[in-house]
Amino acid sequence: SLGIWPLPSMEARFKILYSEPGVVKGDTLIDIGSGPNIHQLLSACESFKEIIASDYTYRNHWELEKWLKNEPGAFDWTPVVEYVCELEGNRYREKEAKLRKTIKQILKCDVHKSNPMDPIVLPPADCLISSLCLEAACKDLNTYRNALKNINSLLKPGGHLVLSGDLGCSFFMVGPKRFSCLVLGEEFLRKVLSETGFIIQEFEVLFRGDDIIDDSSDFSGMYFILARKEEAI
Repeated sequence: SLGIWPLPSMEARFKILYSEPGVVKGDTLIDIGSGPNIHQLLSACESFKEIIASDYTYRNHWELEKWLKNEPGAFDWTPVVEYVCELEGNRYREKEAKLRKTIKQILKCDVHKSNPMDPIVLPPADCLISSLCLEAACKDLNTYRNALKNINSLLKPGGHLVLSGDLGCSFFMVGPKRFSCLVLGEEFLRKVLSETGFIIQEFEVLFRGDDIIDDSSDFSGMYFILARKEEAI
């Protein structure tokens, strides 16, 4: 599926980001477009008191709820959790319990609305994270720009945005189904973040190696961005 190839490298990056003193910490983190996934939140639960997961589809809400309640049939994240715990030096069972305790809400999210959580109005968060979401949700570059403006409204001035996804990707497969994806490049991402009120602090690219054989997506690499919302004047 989309983005699985670079997962270990990205998990290592999340671990470093949240573990460095004073880099990305706070009370509340909102995950934009969680999907049915928890891997992007495993390190974040060590640095935030409250995590709000969100997604457009209720099927993904249902999958997350099953995992949170540890219900039969919930997806088994054991290999990923163990990998992150190995990086952090934490125990597997303690990590799962901590994340379950830290995720306080799972909300409907539509990045095309001026308030993506409408009708719920949330207090501004200390951090937003979004991984492999906006390029799948937006049909063109202008729509992507507007989506960034919309999620910006959920963040405190001076708060952090952690954004990651695929570069040069026009499609991805989920089983036999093919989904379109907005092709993004580094130059556009740098420009659009500046235009929508973010200051880039880190921008890393992990290029797809020639030895990677994967016909489930045509991505050329993956980006990892740490940005900060401009302070109010």
